[in-house]
Amino acid sequence: MNIALVSVIVEDYDDAIAFYVKKLGFVLLEDTPISNTKRWVRVAPNAAAECSLLLAKATSADQATHIGNQTGGRVFLFLNTDDFWRDFRRFEANGIKFVRQPTEEIYGTVAVFTDLYGNLWDLIQPRNH
Repeated sequence: MNIALVSVIVEDYDDAIAFYVKKLGFVLLEDTPISNTKRWVRVAPNAAAECSLLLAKATSADQATHIGNQTGGRVFLFLNTDDFWRDFRRFEANGIKFVRQPTEEIYGTVAVFTDLYGNLWDLIQPRNH
């Protein structure tokens, strides 16, 4: 077994796709209309990613209240890299907002950034790379 998808509640499909694809460099794996208002949109760091993000547009007022704060203010997603400084500089050049600057931790080099809605992400180069 493996985790295949993680849902990220978004305000707008196209804005979310633009952020993940143009700013983070993710690959748009799928964008399939389901109805006039709903789409099945998957993105991932690369086309062979074992786990991808399902960009799920909020469909209720309750869901909308969780956009950008899906984990109550904790880091939500963890993006591993094999070259921290390359990706850190590329993200900065693409306007990604880092809310915690790079640090060396026992587990690797890490910095925290936000997605377009404010969800917190760790960019990590684990020690074993």
